[in-house]
Order: sequence, then C-alpha cells, then structure tokens
Amino acid sequence: TLFVITPFQQTPKHYGITSPISLALPKEADLALTQKLTETLKPYGVFEEELELQRRILVLGKLNTLVKEWIKEISDIKNLPASLIDTVGGKIFTFGSYRLGVHTKGADIDALCVAPRHVERTDFFSSFYEKLKEQEEVKDLRAVEEAFVPVIKLAFDGIEIDILFARLALQTIPENLDLRDDGLLKNLDIRCIRSLNGCRVTDEILHLVPNIGNFRLTLRTIKLWAKRRNIYSNILGFLGGVSWAMLVARTCQLYPNAAASTLVHKFFLVFSKWEWPNPVLLKQPEDCNLNLPVWDPRVTPSDRYHLMPIITPAYPQQNSTYNVSASTRAVMVEEFKQGLAITDEILQNKAEWSKLFEAPNFFQKYKFFFVIFLCSGYFSARVGLVESKIRILVGNLEKNEFITLAHVNPQSFPGPKEGNDKEEFSTMWVIGIVFKKMEGSENLNVDLTFDIQSFTDTVYRQAISSKMFEQEMKISAMHVKRRQLHQLLPNLKRRKHSTESLRQMNDSSLDMSIDSDNSMSVPSPTSMLSSTPFMGPPLGPPAQSPRVGDFSIYHALASPQCPRARPPPQPWVHRRPRDPAHPCQKRR
Repeated sequence: TLFVITPFQQTPKHYGITSPISLALPKEADLALTQKLTETLKPYGVFEEELELQRRILVLGKLNTLVKEWIKEISDIKNLPASLIDTVGGKIFTFGSYRLGVHTKGADIDALCVAPRHVERTDFFSSFYEKLKEQEEVKDLRAVEEAFVPVIKLAFDGIEIDILFARLALQTIPENLDLRDDGLLKNLDIRCIRSLNGCRVTDEILHLVPNIGNFRLTLRTIKLWAKRRNIYSNILGFLGGVSWAMLVARTCQLYPNAAASTLVHKFFLVFSKWEWPNPVLLKQPEDCNLNLPVWDPRVTPSDRYHLMPIITPAYPQQNSTYNVSASTRAVMVEEFKQGLAITDEILQNKAEWSKLFEAPNFFQKYKFFFVIFLCSGYFSARVGLVESKIRILVGNLEKNEFITLAHVNPQSFPGPKEGNDKEEFSTMWVIGIVFKKMEGSENLNVDLTFDIQSFTDTVYRQAISSKMFEQEMKISAMHVKRRQLHQLLPNLKRRKHSTESLRQMNDSSLDMSIDSDNSMSVPSPTSMLSSTPFMGPPLGPPAQSPRVGDFSIYHALASPQCPRARPPPQPWVHRRPRDPAHPCQKRR
C-alpha cells in the first residue's frame, strides 16, 4: 500500500463575520495605481509632515507626565501608602483619527485620561484643571463638565486636544493596560463607560483589519472623498469619522490582500449595492452580561427603524449612524454609485484620481431651496446648537406628503447681518428640496409653517435649557428658487451656464478643521476665492423679543441688488409651475 503524505495546510485566518470575497494578491498595475493615488492625495494636506508628527508625540508625552504627577499628588492627599503612590500609575490614551493613523495637518487629538479607583471625576475637573492652567504651553483651557461625555478642551503648544476622563475599578493602572478587555467595564459609572468607548472602538477596528497600512491609505482617500462631496457630518445625518472607518474596515475584511487602489474601488462596489437597512458588522456581537444597552432590533423596537446601521465592534455595541435620515441615506447611496462609476474609469485608465475629489454642484442640483438663518450676537457656540437640530427639521420635511427629498448642505455660510455690526455672528444653512410630482394638479400649495415652527420651538427650548438664549438670538428662514440664491451667496454668479461658478462656490469658504466630525469640506489644492457676506436687506428681528415658539420668515427677494424680483405669493407655500406638456394644463 502506498501512502501519500501531504504537508499540513493551515486555513488562512479570515476577518469579520463572513469569509472574504476575494483573496487575490495585488498586481503591478494595482500597485502603480496606488502610488498615483498617494501622489494625488498629497496636495490636499491629508498627510502630516514628520516634524509635526514628532511635535504631537512630544506634546502627548508631556501630557502623560502631567497625568502621572497629578495622580501621585491626589494619592498623597488621600493618604495612600508611600509604596503604592510610586506604582499607582495613570495614563493618557488616544483615539479617533490620531489613533487610527489617518489624522491630517492641523487636526486635533482626542485623548482619554485613565485613573485608578481612588481618583474621582471631581478631581479631574478641579485639581487637574488647575494643574493644566499652570502650564505655560496651555491656552484656551475650558471644561465642559455637564456634557453627555464630559471633556476638558485645550490647546497644548498650539495643538488642540480634547481630554475625556475614565476612573477604572483598579488599584493601579499598568503601562500595558489593554482597554479592549470587557472586564474593565464592571462596576463603572456610565460616564466612564461612555468615555472609554472611543478608545475601545478605535482599538477594535485596528485589531479587525488584515493590513493596517492598506486600511489607513484607503480610509484617508474615503474621508477626503466624503468631505469633498459634502457627506461627512454625523451631526447633520451623514456619516462621521468612526462610521467611515468601519465601512473601510469591512471592505478590507472582504478583500484582505488587495492594494489600496483596489480597496477604494471595492468600497464603492460593496456599499453602492448594500441592501440597507441590513447592518454593517465587523465582528459578531458579544454579550458580556453587564446589562448595558446594546443595539439589538430583536429586543429594542426603536432599533428597527434605523435606516443605515453601522455597528461599533466594542461592547456595548451601538449604531454609530442613528442620525441618518431617508434623505441623507438617499444622497449617500447616490454618491456611492457615482464613486463606483468614477473608479471604474480610473481602473480602466480612462480618468485620473483627481476626478474622484471634484466638488459637487449642490446649487445646480435642485430647483428649490430652504435657507435657515441664525443671528446670534457674539456667541458663536449657538451655531453648534442650531446645527445639531437641523436634522429635526429635515425629518419634519421628509414627513410632508409633498416632499420627496430634503438635502441639507453640511457646509454653512456667512449670513446677512443686522445693521453694520461687523462683530455680530450670523450663519446660514441651505437645504435642497425636491417636491413630489402630482399628476393632474395645476397648482400645488405646500404649507411648511408647522414644520418650521416645530424646529424653532425645539431650538429655542434647548437654548433656554442650556442657558444659551439671549435677546439677540434670532432664527429665521425663507424659501427661495435657484435663480435667487445669488443674492444670499455672492460668489454664485447668475449665468446661463454656471457650472464653473458653482464649483468655485463649493471650493471657497471651506472649513480647515478637516478631521472633525462636524467639518464639511476640505480646501481644494487650487487657489480659493475670497468670501464676502451678503449685505442685502437686513435680517430684521421679530417685532417682540423671541419667545419659545416664535419664528419669523424673511424674504430677500426684493433686495436693492434685484429691485424687480417678485416675492412668492405667500410664505411657506410652494406653487407647482404650469406644465405646458400636460394635457390638462395647456394654455388656451
């Protein structure tokens, strides 16, 4: 009898909840395309220079030393044994874009201060705050103790840092502490669990991708693309940084050996065809029996209504995209399809990578727009308050039976100001509206008064409850057509063929803080236009001081710049234009 002995073949490890789609290795052409992609990304500032990176490492080292010194001081005050004080530890961990290795020039750092059990949260916001105040490198120091996730914000040697705090149920904090250990969550305060979540999710993502280098380059590409296409904003119902990271990580799991150029193409292929609301999972959810709320549509009825669930891989698992609405999902799916078409051309050498990062013509896309104004005196923090509630307005508009899409542009613009007060803070947001086509209806009147009042009620209530409301805070809105937008946005020229001016508008006045989840766009490598605020008719205050529920409607349609412009028939009414082709609407 002849025995044939074959060598043992180890089954390759696969990442994620399914087997890979392809294990194909990159070809020479794929590597060449990846090199071209890297060169294309450089002018956009997505790579940080080595000197700047070393400065960040130095700053984090100083911060880590301060934490250890502070915890020793607290330990001494609380009469811990001298032998324990020397080993009590304490550490600064990072998370977010910096920890993922995809931060950009000038980006801030998300950090977490981990302390042993005898150090209280009140100590962090009192004695540690005072210790930071004494450091000459620290500027713009402020504590936000009542936030959902309490934080200390500061600039350390010019680098902006947000520091969260977590007190673990440990006597000492070892240097090799792994925050991915679920056992660390036992007996913790819910605020500490929330603070730990960012680090735990970031570390899990890095642990669940087969090739970190390919993951990072792909994620840099997708983040730049999302910002350029104005779909990067968790607060307004699009996706934030961690959600984009999880989508890219899932793509890497499905194509573990692919080069970055291939992964970018596969990203668009996978998610343009994804059957939402099926969730995106990087690993099978685990139950640690700690009775913490987790995303589970079988148990929690509200989870069944999430439209685009992307589930964090660390316990307690949460949906990072619960802000997504029907409109924002439709916009993103359309962008995925367009991205797939462009990368198809790139892989066939019919287009360059720069085509993927072309700014969209948002103002050319829609015929009707809804403009929200905030006049907020000298307190710019109110911008964040209003911005966080705009998705409520979008939700209200989506419920209107005559509206099929409400697309908010995440980029805000300088708004008109009262009088000549240059210090006054005024901001506006633009929402593109698509009205439903109604057969046999000559004029369709859509009254949006209730939707607007519901939105302004919510904003004013929140402003009052958070003690941000003052008499100069005014919210107003108006409905305009595309041809009237140039009165509010000076860089929009009225031309028959205005594609180029629209592209310039999208490239101007861009937010340079491009690693924030609230940032909307990134600068074009080409020269940018200067932006000047609209100085047409003033955005006048209501007749009385605004109360909860007050709202006003202003129309900038008969401005000095356009004296012949006719105002709409009545506020918040959209009249369906006559269709000459319709048999019931032919002119006699």
